[in-house]
Amino acid sequence: MDEEYIREMFGEGRHSTRMNYYPPCPQLDKVKRLTPHSDVVALTTLLQLNQMEGLQIKKDGVWIPISPLPHAFIINIGDILEIVKNGAYRSIKNRAMVNNKKERLLIVTFYSTRFHRQIGSAPSIISAKNSAKFISIGAVDYGRGYFARKLDKKSYLYVMRIENSENPAS
Repeated sequence: MDEEYIREMFGEGRHSTRMNYYPPCPQLDKVKRLTPHSDVVALTTLLQLNQMEGLQIKKDGVWIPISPLPHAFIINIGDILEIVKNGAYRSIKNRAMVNNKKERLLIVTFYSTRFHRQIGSAPSIISAKNSAKFISIGAVDYGRGYFARKLDKKSYLYVMRIENSENPAS
C-alpha cells in the first residue's frame, strides 16, 4: 500500500482506550455479554493484565481460547483494515468469556481512521486482476451502520461486500 495513503487514512486517526474488569462469576449460565463480533476499527490491541484466559477467536467454525503470555500484546485485525486491504487481511470474530473462580483484567486500545475519511479498498492495491471487494463509504456512516446492527445479525463487513445485495450506500 502507498505510504502517503496510509498516512492520510490513519495519521492522527481516532483511538480510544479502556480497561475491562470481569469479576469471577460462579454462575456462568447467567452472564450477559456482547455477542461474538469482529471489531469495527482497523486494529485492536489488548493487554491481558493478570494472565487469565477469556478472549476467544473463531477459526474454521471453532472457538479457540487465546492463552495470555506475560507482557505480550494481542493484536486483532478489525473490519476497517480488512476493507482497506481489500480482504488481504481478515478481521477476526472474537468474544470475551468470564471465569467462575478468578477475575480477569485487560487494557484494550482501538485504533481507527479519521472521521472525515472514506473507507474503501485502497486505490494502490486495486487493479484489473484485483478488483475492489468492498464499497466505499464515509467513516461516520460506516460507524452508524455497524452499530445500528447491534452485533446480532450478519456483520456489517458482509454488507460492505460489493457482491452482496444489501448496500448501505443506496
